[in-house]
Amino acid sequence: MTGTATRPTDPSIGTLIARARTSDRARGAGVERDGPIRVVLADDSYLIREALQEVLGPLDAVDLIGLYADGDALLAAIDTEPPDVVILDIRMPPSGDDEGIRVARRLRESHPDVGVVVLSQYAGARYALALLEGGAEGRGYLLKERVHDRGELLAAIEVVAQGGTTIDPSLVQELLAADRQRHASPLDELTPREREVLAEMAEGRSNASIAESLVLTKRAVEKHVGAIFQKLCLEDDGVVSRRVTAVLLYLAEADL
Repeated sequence: MTGTATRPTDPSIGTLIARARTSDRARGAGVERDGPIRVVLADDSYLIREALQEVLGPLDAVDLIGLYADGDALLAAIDTEPPDVVILDIRMPPSGDDEGIRVARRLRESHPDVGVVVLSQYAGARYALALLEGGAEGRGYLLKERVHDRGELLAAIEVVAQGGTTIDPSLVQELLAADRQRHASPLDELTPREREVLAEMAEGRSNASIAESLVLTKRAVEKHVGAIFQKLCLEDDGVVSRRVTAVLLYLAEADL
């Protein structure tokens, strides 16, 4: 299969996908995989594990190679046979409330090429920011209520496998709600050309690809991107990359 993720066509149910290329790990569009995406799953609930196995089992694009009930067993299995993507509950043994975040942080150091999709029963902005700390690439945060949709879960798996970022749309709204109450939209400050560049960023394009699409020089695109970051008052603070944050702002205002 082709390792290119597509944005969901139905924004009312689709996962908000910001495929910003934030590191060298992010794989370029058009790269062919040798086989299906190798996935492991961890959840302390037997019923959830079985349900997700039923969702993922029929997918030719996914090879579910392991199911685990706690973070320690999961990490031991990954050390033995690293998968492409890990799907895990945010709450499970041994640490409890933030076990999914603990595992994601450890994998960032030990297996940086392994994508992680954290599942939660509620939209917790604090947990999502903790997940993205140290880099947003290859990380996803989804509500469990969405994973029954086979196509949506597959889209999330494909995105993080390619080094992209997947954030549940309800969480984006929560993150931006307070700021919207205090300020007018920062996107109002952007010029038409800067909006065009930001729209291309939201499609997951690199600066070189944006330059080709908009018939600009790469240097001109870099200047526009810098202006976008400045006008949106975005600093690369090590929690969420500026490129990903800019894309989330753009998509959220588009009511995705």
